[in-house]
Amino acid sequence: MPRKGPAPKRQPIVDPVYASPLVSQLINKILRSGKKQLAQRIVYTALEGCREKTGTDPVITLKRALDNVKPALEVKSRRVGGATYQVPIEVRPGRSTTLALRWLVSYSQSRREKAMSERLMNEILDASNGLGASVKRREDTHKMAESNKAFAHYRW
Repeated sequence: MPRKGPAPKRQPIVDPVYASPLVSQLINKILRSGKKQLAQRIVYTALEGCREKTGTDPVITLKRALDNVKPALEVKSRRVGGATYQVPIEVRPGRSTTLALRWLVSYSQSRREKAMSERLMNEILDASNGLGASVKRREDTHKMAESNKAFAHYRW
């Protein structure tokens, strides 16, 4: 255990094109093998596609999509005696944003479209309309927390 206390919170880097920390977080989630320019091109192309399809600011569309994907509750395994219980806990705001971005990227990677920018664009648009696999993942997580509500008193 470190003796200095918790690491200080770092300021999120703001994206140069859209001036949004969410976009830079999304770029870092897309990033593979240090190829940041490729990740930026994928995200910017996807956001421009969102602008063309919706006619609104793509950052607003992204925020709406993230709000539809962010989980409020999740379950954590807690061992009590010989049994392991799935205990529902509330999700902190930073973690909910991170989970939403992670789910958005992972489900856009498993889509059928050819280009990654097209997949990401369609997943963002679907999520902003309350559809898509990432929104279903949030609903499944909430359903799991709801069904294990009886174990909520095991929270720590």
